[in-house]
Amino acid sequence: MRRTTSFALLVLALAPSVVPADGGMWMPQQMVDLAPRLKKLGFQGNPKAFADLTGMPMGAVVSLGGCSASFVSPDGLIITNHHCVTGALQYNATPAKNTVKEGFLAPTLADEAWAGPGSRVLVTVAVREVTKEMVGKLDAALDDTQRQLVIEKKAKELTAACEKDGLRCRVASFFEGLKWFEIAQVELKDVRLVYAPPSSIGNYGGETDNWRWPRHTGDFAFYRAYVGKNGKPAAFDKSNVPFQPRHYLTVDTAGASPGDVVVVAGYPGRTARHVTARAMRETLEWDYPRVVKRYGDMLAILAELSKGSKETEIKVALRVRGMANSMKNRQGVLEGAKKGKLLEKKAAAEAEFLAWIDADSSRKKKYGGVVTALEDLQARRETLRERDATLQALYFNSSLLSSARSLRRHADEKRKADAEREPEFQQRNWEQQREGMERMQRTLDLGADRALLRYALLEAAALPASQRIEALDAIVGLTAALSEAEAKVKVDAWLATLYGSPSKLADAKSRLALFDATPDEVLAAKDPFLDLAAALAPLDKQVREAAKARSGAMSRLGPVYMQAMLEKAGGLVAPDANSTLRVTFGTVKGVSPQDGVFYLPQTTLQGVVAKAKKGDPEFDAPQALLDAAAKVLATGKGPFVDPKLRDVPVDFLSDVDTTGGNSGSAVLNAKGKLVGLLFDGTYETIASDLLFDPVNTRSIQVDIRYVLWVTSQISGATRVLQELGVKP
Repeated sequence: MRRTTSFALLVLALAPSVVPADGGMWMPQQMVDLAPRLKKLGFQGNPKAFADLTGMPMGAVVSLGGCSASFVSPDGLIITNHHCVTGALQYNATPAKNTVKEGFLAPTLADEAWAGPGSRVLVTVAVREVTKEMVGKLDAALDDTQRQLVIEKKAKELTAACEKDGLRCRVASFFEGLKWFEIAQVELKDVRLVYAPPSSIGNYGGETDNWRWPRHTGDFAFYRAYVGKNGKPAAFDKSNVPFQPRHYLTVDTAGASPGDVVVVAGYPGRTARHVTARAMRETLEWDYPRVVKRYGDMLAILAELSKGSKETEIKVALRVRGMANSMKNRQGVLEGAKKGKLLEKKAAAEAEFLAWIDADSSRKKKYGGVVTALEDLQARRETLRERDATLQALYFNSSLLSSARSLRRHADEKRKADAEREPEFQQRNWEQQREGMERMQRTLDLGADRALLRYALLEAAALPASQRIEALDAIVGLTAALSEAEAKVKVDAWLATLYGSPSKLADAKSRLALFDATPDEVLAAKDPFLDLAAALAPLDKQVREAAKARSGAMSRLGPVYMQAMLEKAGGLVAPDANSTLRVTFGTVKGVSPQDGVFYLPQTTLQGVVAKAKKGDPEFDAPQALLDAAAKVLATGKGPFVDPKLRDVPVDFLSDVDTTGGNSGSAVLNAKGKLVGLLFDGTYETIASDLLFDPVNTRSIQVDIRYVLWVTSQISGATRVLQELGVKP
């Protein structure tokens, strides 16, 4: 095997003795250099162990593809957030038994329910630096598009070689392309629901409390990973057996208390701390306001459609929760950025950065002009951003149109040799793409599909004359001169035709047949959505080609920019999050978000009871929970009660540095034992994704004691408790 888990530390610092800045979503291998800091904080284990991806604890930490999780038993039991299993709950829900609301508990191993097509557990087993292989010998004469194609080709070659051993691999860029790493993972394909509390516990507080403190949410659930009888990863089959991980986390029933050191391991999604001031300005002045407006409107549409229809409510549940969460996140970023004057701070930092470059002739020779070049690249993209964003909105809003686009692109790419295909359409991805086509049936509601496509079409109708989607205008009869009322008449008339007769793409068997069909059969198939996708295809291709050219340009500029940033920082720096395995650490502590206000670092059952309101869908706590809580509050005693609080801790704050994707991340104590699950940040400091606030940033975790209390005292999930090795 070529890969190894013991590789050199990524050293980009010019002054290793400099103490690292607060915060940081660190690459595991960087923990070697951070060991003194973690030890000083009070960690009792060996911090260097975090660099060993096949050892403890990292060998137990997994990705669910958008969320984080961990093995917690020798039989493949996995703990993660409740909101991370919403898709599995929805997949198993029916109008008669709505598992999204009611939760799920498998009495026996045989009753554990398949999480559905496309469910995956990914265990990172190795990381290898491949910077030289990726960009070490690039011809400087290549234009931007050619450069990007060469980089893609190299990534595909490395990925193919890595996957010969049966692993799932990716080649990821760090520090804007300054460094590249090959990441190898074991891909477990049979994932099943074991236990999830009802949403009145797992999503207690709903959108009212989302991103807010104090929080009283039991955001936890359990999966199990299965494999074939030979121990190898296999597709879902009733005859499969539980996976036996080499490592799993053990629970510390003492939980987490104020002042305790905590270490969080997971897969943070994306941050944008190392961008230019202009890029941040676009995010805050155009991108995020657009998301807030669109998602707010679309959520209102779906809420209206769901009235009186349990089936529609179930089918749109995943989309609703995702959009509501994203919308509130963006609102928080915008408010935090305004309050914290992020744009002003970023502009000042960039001015200082440019002055630092100009102050030295050698630095000016190496880095001079890079910021201007990045701004020019950004400016060119902005000229067509409304058109490009609206085109993507058409696909995002309509599952039928999105599947038509995917089917046509899949057919086009099939004509090529696998090595020449676009990366996402290589044969290694066919299985998951097919599973997506299958799973779509559980979320497809034709009324919602039509209503959301209508919303996107009206956006297209309102585009300025310089940014029209001409193919769509020709089909629907739109022009820039139409009034809003006239555009609605045109759109509604065309939608009546589009949805007037059944589309074969609305049927799972027909979709899958087209996915498996020959390219000629797909491209010759007659369907209104396939026809629409065909009409939009030339512009879609044009947009993708422009994106490739920008990526090629960024592959030249990004490394220069980041090398300058790192040189100026003069210390160890964490790269922006990119959905790869990271470690962050801090302590359990409260915070003062504004003058005269202090957030205590823990919440308890007392707060759950105080918020409870019968009939309120967000705070309708189960009666069984209220009754059990009353006994605890009356005596100050019982299972998992904190002796100092005389209550069961529910959630807690810590100053670790996390973002989206960290949901479900293991929270470890000084001994390396599981004391909680990370699930959120605080509304006031969500903007740390753009500019980290070392004083006020806090993350929210559910205390393991509340997990165990609910599991044992409310749900009676004794089988899960026993598997965790816990006795009340």
